[in-house]
Amino acid sequence: MLYYLHLYKEYFSALNIFQYITFRAAGALVTSFLICMLLGPRLIAKLRSYKIQQVQRDCGPASHMSKHGTPTMGGLLILLSLVGSALLWTRPDSRFLWVLLWTTLTLAAVGIYDDYTKLVKKNPRGAPSWIKLAVQLFTAFAVATYLAYFPPNAHYATALSVPYTKQLVLQLSVWYAAVAMLVIVGSSNAVNLTDGLDGLAAGNIVFCALTYAGFAYLAGNAVFAGYLKLIPVEGAGEIAVFMGALVGAALGFMWYNCYPAQVFMGDTSSLFLGGVIGVAALCVKQELLLPLVGGVFVAETLSVILQIASFKLRGGKRIFRMAPLHHHFELSGWAEPKVTVRFWIAGIMLMLASLASLKIR
Repeated sequence: MLYYLHLYKEYFSALNIFQYITFRAAGALVTSFLICMLLGPRLIAKLRSYKIQQVQRDCGPASHMSKHGTPTMGGLLILLSLVGSALLWTRPDSRFLWVLLWTTLTLAAVGIYDDYTKLVKKNPRGAPSWIKLAVQLFTAFAVATYLAYFPPNAHYATALSVPYTKQLVLQLSVWYAAVAMLVIVGSSNAVNLTDGLDGLAAGNIVFCALTYAGFAYLAGNAVFAGYLKLIPVEGAGEIAVFMGALVGAALGFMWYNCYPAQVFMGDTSSLFLGGVIGVAALCVKQELLLPLVGGVFVAETLSVILQIASFKLRGGKRIFRMAPLHHHFELSGWAEPKVTVRFWIAGIMLMLASLASLKIR
């Protein structure tokens, strides 16, 4: 909404700055961070008073028993700060804003329901898996359908841009919708699986969001997109503003979630965080870059798939000490903060490798 302040620049010239994407992206980041800082102590105290807290199960590492009783559903902090900041700084007439908000709110709703079932109703299994998957598929189908009728770039509506090449694209035709749904559902579940150590998921979301904020800004600028051989996407700059709000929300949450965590995000935000990154990748037409940008999330997901496959196909034999991958390193003797920081370092290097694709063509 603040975007429209630039219309009054003739009365106060400094208001002209509100039309610039870079300023609004930075403003969105700072605003969401400050909202987290303001609401954090109150929300954590409220969750603690309602005894909405972590119940440590025996299937996790023994070192995690100390986390028992830590307030959970802290993802509400990310949700409130992200939505509030995005609505404040992003242009209300941006179609990408509403696609991203739809993804955020629908996946947050099923995440809240899952946490409520586990933590308030005291059902350790949480919401039935089929309900969570059904909502994820429904959300992904709605987004894929919208992008089919109103593609980011009509000329490349069903194409995948191949990173590190000069405008090489793969035409998928009718199969693109299936890929789009896989991107959203896969991203959503990958972040959910990674959320197991203090600050791990939120930190790597920051790196993914920063990367796609950069690509969104460049794709939305015809001059930059042409020079860098990116698929141009009109209006994609507003995705950068939304990603800025996401970065600020994740950083604000990490203030309370860093080791030792005062609060956990729970499925309340872990499901929508990945989904939003997946939708951003689709909207800026950088879908194939997502496995690299989110390489940490991919590794965590693959470790679970390989562990299950090995256990079932090799008569109970395991590949890892425990899955997801971060638990394997914990049981190998790495302290929790060391695992988190090293995974952050990996995330930063993957972010830089992804950004390098802008020039390696």
